[in-house]
Amino acid sequence: MNDEQPGQDGGPAAEGPELKGIDLARRALEEARAAAKANGKSVGQGRASRGPLRPKRRRRGWSGPGPDERDPQPLGSLTRSVAKQRGWSAHVSEGTVLGSWARVVGDDIAGHARPTTLREGVLHVSAESTAWATQLRMMQSQILAKIAAAVGHGVVKELRITGPTAPSWRKGERHIRGRGPRDTYG
Repeated sequence: MNDEQPGQDGGPAAEGPELKGIDLARRALEEARAAAKANGKSVGQGRASRGPLRPKRRRRGWSGPGPDERDPQPLGSLTRSVAKQRGWSAHVSEGTVLGSWARVVGDDIAGHARPTTLREGVLHVSAESTAWATQLRMMQSQILAKIAAAVGHGVVKELRITGPTAPSWRKGERHIRGRGPRDTYG
């Protein structure tokens, strides 16, 4: 009969007392390093390798005088990065054109015209008078350049400028079909 007591896997028990906790982890690490060394792989004694994709980052105990990634970040840069990651950049640019119209095109134009809709690169602008609509049509390339400088190229590709619209007497809840009376003033 064999005097050795079997281990958990049925083989002979390991030399020495049973290891627990950190001692067991150290023994497993030593065995893994020995197996890697036997296979011809280099094994470092310090921290694990970062690999080729992650550059080594210098760790400091404090932030120091310069900006650091651990410093508080401005809310605008954080929202831009979240919008870029989630693919919302086009929608944010469209919202900038509509929401910040006065800042994008200037106070003079914004005082006399307002954007109504932006769909598929076509911005619809409503002017307060037909004279302003004509003036804005002549300035169309300059307005497109200002918008492109503020929010980026390709957000607004075309402008559709309309003047004020008069109410139509042909449509409405009290409209009656047909010619109607023609001799009302005489």
